[in-house]
This record gives sequence, structure tokens and C-alpha cells, in this order.
Amino acid sequence: MFKNLTIKQRLVAVIGILSVLLVAVGAAGIAGMHHANSSLEEVYQQRVLRMAQLDSMYALITKNQASVAESVTGQLTAFPEEVAEVDKRLPLVRAEIARIEEIWKSFSGSVITPEGQKLSETFDEARRRYGREGLVPALAALSAHDFQQAGEIFQGPMRETFVPLRASVEALIQHQQAMTKQDYETAMSVYASIRAAVVAAVIAGIAVAFALGFFMIRAIVRPLDEAVRVADAVAAGDLTQNVNASSNDEIGRLMRAMQHMNESLSETIRRVRTGTDAISVASSEIATGNADLSSRTESQASSLEETASSMEELTSTVKQN
Repeated sequence: MFKNLTIKQRLVAVIGILSVLLVAVGAAGIAGMHHANSSLEEVYQQRVLRMAQLDSMYALITKNQASVAESVTGQLTAFPEEVAEVDKRLPLVRAEIARIEEIWKSFSGSVITPEGQKLSETFDEARRRYGREGLVPALAALSAHDFQQAGEIFQGPMRETFVPLRASVEALIQHQQAMTKQDYETAMSVYASIRAAVVAAVIAGIAVAFALGFFMIRAIVRPLDEAVRVADAVAAGDLTQNVNASSNDEIGRLMRAMQHMNESLSETIRRVRTGTDAISVASSEIATGNADLSSRTESQASSLEETASSMEELTSTVKQN
């Protein structure tokens, strides 16, 4: 297939293949970065924010527990200024209860695992029981300045319901920590896979580049070496070289042109040799003719000398008579 391509087309094909490999490696890297970004976003949205919400609820619940404890400590009925302090504290506790409810609605709507859903239901039940049996009655007693009843509620139902509430919050926090660790391990596994894929793609790209370069050099250098060999032979006077042009690229056309040149030179030399042979034959014939003419001339001269001698003898005889 490559023999039918020109060098220009081969270079374009090599550049195209290498460009595709670069794009593939770049795309793999971008995909890895996108996945890493998505993983980080998921960890932030599903884990970090949820952990912060749980911590906030736990802190608010503990703060409310401490506020009620401070309100029922001592004989507050004997100190009007402390009663006023309790009255100021109660709206803050109710605001924090509303804040806990708001945070819980946001948190419960984002639970996606069955285990997390189960733990959330346990926490919600413990939270409602804590409010229903402990916190709300204690706040009502404090609002009525019935500190004795508030103290009894705090020492009884509030403490009893606070223990499972705290345990359920801690269970949710541990679950979020476990899920965060799992997400981290998953992200690391994906990162390792993407890294291996990118490294493999880079190695494959280098191997393909070397292979293409090797075949390109071989396809160009070997015919050029053959062309140089034929040219040197022709320059040395050897016109019997057989030029093998097996490709259709520029070098193949060069080899065929050299073959035609070789054939043309051979034909020209053959014609020159034929003309030289003809001239040699003609020269030989002319030399033979000249030799024959010279021989005839000498023969005629000899005959003339004999005739002259005979004439002299005849003249002498005539004179004597």
C-alpha cells in the first residue's frame, strides 16, 4: 500500500497518525482531569458538606443540651436576674432548633446509600423523640419558670433521649467518614487506571513513531542508495546495470528515469559503435582500392617502359638499315 504513495503523502500520513496519537493522549489526560474534578466535586458536595452539616447539628444539639443544663442549675427562682437570663436564652434555643430542622432537611434529601438512609432514619427518630420527650417539655417548663419540673425533665427524659441521639449522630459521622474513604480509594483506583492508560498510550505512540520513522527511512534511503549505486556504475562506464523501480513515489520515478537514461545511453553508444564499424569497413575498402589502383598504375608504367624500350630498339634498327 505504501509503495503506491508518494513521499509527500507518506509524510502527511505519518504526521496525521502522530497527531491522532497526540490527540488521543491529550483526550485521555483531559478525561482523567475531568473525572478527578468530578470526584473532588462529589467528595465536596456529598461528603465534606454533609460532614459539616452533621457537625453543625451535633454542635447545636449539644449547645441546646448545655443551655437547658445551665438554665436548671441552682435555685434560679431566688435570683431574678438569672431568670431574665433564662428568658433571653430560650428564643436562642428555639432558633437553634429551627436551624437544626433546616440543616436536617438539606442533609436528608442528599442521602444516597441504603446504609446512610437507615442511619438517617434512626437519627431522625432519635431527634424527634429527644425533642418530643425532653427538649420541648423542658423549654415549656422554663418558659413557665417551673425550674423544678425543668430540672426533673433534664435529669430524666432529656438525658435518656440524648444518649441515643448522640450515638445516632456519631454513627452518621462515621458513615460519612467511611464513604469519604471509599470515594478516595475509588478515585485513586481510577487515577491509577487512567495513569496506566496514558502511559500505555504514550509508549504505544513512541513505538508507532519509531516504527513509522524506521519504515519511512527504509523506504527512502534504500532506493536512494540503489540510485547512487547505479549512477556510480554509469559514471564508470557500466551501462549493463538493471534498475529496479518497484514504487510509484518520487524515488521510483527517479529510478525509472535513470533506467531510461541508461537505456538511451546504451542505444546511443550502440549507434556510435555501428557507425564506427561502418566507417572502419569503408576505410578498409578505400585502402584496398588504393592498393589495387597503385598496383595497376605500376603495371601500366612497366608496360609503358617496355613499350618505350621496344620503340627505342625499333628506332635503332631503322637507323641501322
